[in-house]
This record gives sequence, C-alpha cells and structure tokens, in this order.
Amino acid sequence: MAFDAGFLYAVLSEIREKALGGRIEKVTQPQKDEIVLHLRTRDGAGKLLINAGSSNPRIGLTDLTFENPAQPPMLCMLLRKHLNGSTLSDLIQFGFERACALIFDTRDEMGFPCRKKLIVECMGKYSNLMFTDEQGKILSVLHAVDFTTSSLRQVLPGMTYELPPAQNKKDPLQISKDELIALCAQANPEIPVWKYLNQSFQGLAPAVCREIAYRATGDSEACFERVDADKLSDVFVRWFDDLKKGHLDPCCVFEGRKTLEYSYQALTYLASVPGVQITPAETPGQALDMFFSAREKQARTQALGADLIHLLSRTESRLVKKIQVQESEREDCEKGLTYKKYADLITNNIYLLQKGASSARLTDYEDYNEATGAYGTCDVPLDTQLTPAANAQKYYKKYTKSQHAQLALTEQLALAQQELTYIRSVEDALSRAESISDISAIREELTISGYLGKARKQMSRKESSLPPLRYRSPNGFLILCGRNNIQNDRLSFREASRFDYWFHVKDAPGSHVILVTDGKEPGDEDYTAACQVAAVNSKLSDSAQAPVDYTLVRNLKKPPASKPGFVIFHTNWTAYVTPDPDLVSSMRETK
Repeated sequence: MAFDAGFLYAVLSEIREKALGGRIEKVTQPQKDEIVLHLRTRDGAGKLLINAGSSNPRIGLTDLTFENPAQPPMLCMLLRKHLNGSTLSDLIQFGFERACALIFDTRDEMGFPCRKKLIVECMGKYSNLMFTDEQGKILSVLHAVDFTTSSLRQVLPGMTYELPPAQNKKDPLQISKDELIALCAQANPEIPVWKYLNQSFQGLAPAVCREIAYRATGDSEACFERVDADKLSDVFVRWFDDLKKGHLDPCCVFEGRKTLEYSYQALTYLASVPGVQITPAETPGQALDMFFSAREKQARTQALGADLIHLLSRTESRLVKKIQVQESEREDCEKGLTYKKYADLITNNIYLLQKGASSARLTDYEDYNEATGAYGTCDVPLDTQLTPAANAQKYYKKYTKSQHAQLALTEQLALAQQELTYIRSVEDALSRAESISDISAIREELTISGYLGKARKQMSRKESSLPPLRYRSPNGFLILCGRNNIQNDRLSFREASRFDYWFHVKDAPGSHVILVTDGKEPGDEDYTAACQVAAVNSKLSDSAQAPVDYTLVRNLKKPPASKPGFVIFHTNWTAYVTPDPDLVSSMRETK
C-alpha cells in the first residue's frame, strides 16, 4: 500500500498528541532520503522519521534505531544549524493530500524569534523534502526540480514553495452521504467499486478502496451493478468519520516474511487469503515501524550485500551441479563389480576363447538355479584386437580404477556437501542481517574463508568485535545468539562455559544459541525460550514446527580444518517448537 493521505492524517494526529511542543535535540540523516528529528517532549525522548525517497516515502514517530554516516550530509548540517533547540509548534496537512508542513519556533542568526518549516511530500517517485522560512521561501531542498525535470512546477532554493498541481478529484472528508449516492448512480455498472473510488477521490490507496468495497458488499472486487449505493455510502462516510475522530485500528499484513500491506484501519478483506497474517499495531507509527523495518531490512541487505548474494548464489549453483556430477560418477563406479565379474569369467573360461571374438557367452558358476539344476550364462563383451588374457587384464584394470575412483568420489562428495551446507548457512545469516555491521562481518567471514579476493583483506577488522544478539528467558537466564558463522564459533568454543546449553535447528542453517546457566538449573520455560530463539534465527523461522537439537557445550567438537560454524556432537536432545517471532522479539535486549 502507498502512504496515502488518510495514513498521513492519522500519523499527524498521533504526532500532535505525543510530540507537539517537543524540543528538537538532534537531527540525523541515516540515509540519503531520510531525516530523523530527535525530540524531547513532556513524556520523554522520541524520534520523528521523515523519508522522502521514491520507494518508501512516509512520516511518523518511530522507535527504530538507525546507523548514521560518519560525515553528515549538507542538508543534515543545515537543519542542525536552524532546528537544534527549536520547538515543534504546529502541523498542517494541505487539504487531503499526501503533503504536510511541520512548523518550528526557533531564532534567527540575530537571536530574534522566527519560524521555519519542513514541508514533506510523500508522493511516490515525486516525494520531496523542502526546508523553508516562514514566508515559504525555499532554503534547501532534498531533490531539486528544475525546468529539465518538470515544466509544471520547479522546486529550487530561493523560490517560493507552491503546492503540486491539483488533481481533478473530490475530497473524501468533505463529501456527504447524499452526494456520494448521487455519484454512485452515475458510475459505470461494470467498473469495480474500488477502482472507481480510487479514481474519483484524492488521497486513497487501492487497499483502502478495496476494504471499503469489501465492507459494503462482501467482495473487494465487486462491480457497481451488485452494489447497494446506500450501504456503500454509509460505509464510506463512517470510514472517514472514524478517521477524523481518531477511532483507528492500524495493522500490517504479512505473507511469511514478505510484507504485503499496512493501513490505519483493519484490512478485513485479506483475512481469508491463505498464508496471510494480519498483525495489529497500537499506533500508526508502530504499524509503519513494523512494515518498513521488515521491508527495508530486505532492501538494505540486497543493496549492501548484492555482491555477496551474487557470490553465494553462484557458489551454491556450482556446488549443486558438482554434487550431481559426482553422484552420477559414483553410480557409474558401481559398475566396477560387473567389470570384475567379466574378468573372472574370462579367466575361468580362457581355454574356450580365441582372439578376434567380439563377445562370448560364458557359464556363470555363481548363478546356479536349484530348481533346474543348471548354471546361468553371461554375455561378455570382448575387444577384438586383444587376446582373451589381455581382455581379462583390461577388465581387472577398470575394476581397480573404479574402486579407487569410488573412494575418492565419496571423500570429495562429503567435502562438497559440507561446503554447500556452509554456503547455505552464510546465506541464512545474510538474510537475517540487521545492519551494515552485520553485513560487513559476513563479508569479513567470506574473506577469511577464501571466497572473496585478496583486495578485500585490506578492510577494517573492527567488525570482529560485533556482539552477539542477547535475549532474556522468563526466569532471567541470558540467551546469546550468533550473527554469523565466525561469531557462532567464538560463542560456542570461547565464550560459553562447558556447563551452558547449546541450541541449533536440526538439519538446517541457523545460528548457534547459548543458554547461559551460571551454575544454575534452567526451568522448562527457559529451554523453550532458547529453542524459540534458535528456531526464529534460522532457515526454519517460517515453518509450522521446527526441530531444535540441544546439548551441553562440553559435548561439542569441531573437526580440524572444518568450515566456520560447523560442529559435531553425539549426545543431544531434540525439542519441537512453533517459531514465534513476536515472542522472541519481546525477549530481546537492545543494549
């Protein structure tokens, strides 16, 4: 769903309630298109996120943490100069559009009171952020727009801000029930209700239009020929009355790990879709955090780790093909017993054979039929250029070669399988990377393991000190979780005590998890909590039931020259849990 005018209305209402009058303590710019205002309000510290990028534009209060560049961009430094110490005094939404102004009370260079504005336009690829004075003169702009970009409106420093060109659509906050009934009567009977609402009213996302159609007709794709105009008008007017009164039910919609939709009201039309989960949120800001933290995590991983994803995918494909070839060759080696049989038959019947024959049907004394009392026969291919003795020697050599090849292939196949398991474990760790530091640590691991070139070895090694993820069980036991394979090794063989417990999903890539006992005996709920952490931080996080192996750390062994993260053990227990990401998230320690 796009960040529509309705969600902007809901978000601004939340900001008015929680942050209006707050003082700006700091301004940061974590990403090129992202500004974070750190506020101090009567209820404590808070953060206001503004994203004016083309892919995920939005504004809202956030609880997320951000990594900032060492050198702040120019826009960030300008905002710090003018807004640090200022007060957020007002918020204005321009009609029912996806544009608003944040107004700050501050002081100019001479110390006189003045006002500054941050104007935010959340309009897809046309999203922008303008910093203006009280009269609307643009002091700085995130994305400059000149005549070469647009002939309708230019946005440049020194110009006066103007609203985007108005669309020929109606304001849903201003329309009455009778007016809407009259509009429905004029609609094409064959057009879907949601499409008509989306085309006729400003600021409505398709998901909102589908939800209104569903509540009115029971079908999100219903056409006007099957619609009761009076009921549709009731649903429509009630929807926006609830918005104006603040009666909201924000939610996010997921399909496994994939993000689908978010809204300031429940999207009931998606409830019956197989595999879809609707997760409620307490506030619109929390819904945005929930939705975009998952989406941007995937996007950030793909952007910053694109070369790693390509490397791992290419390596995995090569190993899968190599294993298939080796398994096929090993199957061919099983023909070695046939070669030995041919050689034995030729040797046993050599007095019957002459040079020049292309084949011979020989008595097989190992194939005795008790019912008939007769021996079977076997057709043996022969090389016409060789003597019978030379044919026998040829088959003996083939047999010996196949035996040696089978031993070598079995060893090589085991090594290839182990390498494939390692590559898939790195892919799993990369899919769960939460920050630039996580990706850098995985990059360092691949460099140490020899998968990246020597040029990579000049990188900084400060990522090696990246701490493991920390959780607390219901009884207060510390649970540690590795972020990558090198950290898994360090956690299991250096930091954990011999009497701590080690957890890992069975037969699948995942993190090493340590339940720190400190000499105490954990309860059943503590073991379950550690199993949940291991299941969620693994490839099986989306499965209905995940098997988790656990054992004492003292039972772990690491074979010499094995890949990072690889361990063996012979004594363990196995528990089955249903992965619960929300439960695991609630146990996580942020510091």
